[in-house]
Amino acid sequence: MNKDRLHNNRPSAARPDHRLRVYDDITQLIASPENPTPLVRLNVVNSNKSFQIYLKLERYNPFGSIKDRIAYPMLMALSRGDRTVIEPSSGNTGIALTCVANALGIPVEIVVPEKIPEEKKIMLRFLGAKLTEADDALCPLYPTEGARGVVNALIKSPATRDSYISPNQYENELNVQAHYRTTGPEIWQQTQGKLNYFFAGFGTCGTITGVGRYLKEQNPAIKIIGVEPAAADHKLPGMKRISDLSEEFVPTILDRSVIDDTIAVTDESAYRTALELARKEGIPVGPTTGAILSAALRYTGSASGLAVVISPDDAFKYTSFYKDILETSTRVVEEEYDLCDLVCPVSKMRAAEIIDNLDEGETVSIILGDTETLKSVAQELKARGIRPEFERRDGNKFVLTVTR
Repeated sequence: MNKDRLHNNRPSAARPDHRLRVYDDITQLIASPENPTPLVRLNVVNSNKSFQIYLKLERYNPFGSIKDRIAYPMLMALSRGDRTVIEPSSGNTGIALTCVANALGIPVEIVVPEKIPEEKKIMLRFLGAKLTEADDALCPLYPTEGARGVVNALIKSPATRDSYISPNQYENELNVQAHYRTTGPEIWQQTQGKLNYFFAGFGTCGTITGVGRYLKEQNPAIKIIGVEPAAADHKLPGMKRISDLSEEFVPTILDRSVIDDTIAVTDESAYRTALELARKEGIPVGPTTGAILSAALRYTGSASGLAVVISPDDAFKYTSFYKDILETSTRVVEEEYDLCDLVCPVSKMRAAEIIDNLDEGETVSIILGDTETLKSVAQELKARGIRPEFERRDGNKFVLTVTR
């Protein structure tokens, strides 16, 4: 099967009718500036009214994620012949590629890390993709091992190279161009050019590079913030830790020149933020969205203006991950201490006293009234080997959650 099949079945001049939502095939539902995914303002989890945060909900693409944007152009650009399309994926790209390939009558195989959510594996099998699972422990060693290594070997080995071809989303400039032509312009139009910050995760790096380039061309003052896991071993599918990574392992399409800041987020913070978003705003998202939003919320203490946070997908492909989190999240806050009326260093001394008197495994919340006290207390905790979680409350207060 080749590209002609699509053009034979669809009139070449046909354009989707987004007003009536009438389409010739499923690929016409993929987001574009004429058919953008929605922006939704956060009204509860963000208490800083001078720093508006909007989520761009990519779950509204037809196959459920931001990766829908890149699947069609990458597949259509392949000189495939009789070869099978094969691609490494943490799930979303695999699902999008398989759906588009099914619509075009193209055979596809997907290689995934073992520890991605079971829901994604089931969906890929449901769609008819041939699925191969790679050892997670080897994945960081690409290009020789892991899911990307498996694909790399198949498309280069003399025994199999005539049977397979890969879009290679990590090195494919069409990944970047898809976001430069669609996601970036959508955000610019939807915010009427009033955007000040854009937050996205590091994964294949197509989103942050493509959107970053477009927005910087419109207004160089816009800050592009990249978000990564705090550790290489994490439970945030689709995200990569770029910091301290050997350059040979970094996706070649990443354009570091558009990145203004990089923020690392722990799994705990990502999942806690995702849960809070679902329970306070009614928006069910995946843990990657939780991580990116967690990073954006750190700016609420000092930033003003308008921020857009990419939400790559929804919660429903991660229910097994959330089930594990909910079952193991047994931490109970024993007591809350309000130190807002104390000035530093008295507040720091009192916080240290509270923490030193905790029993092993006990958890408390400590409320502080200013950023200087927060920094001072955080330094005291760091000296004790304790890494607290914190959130902003009522604009001027910081709540530290500390477990001994």
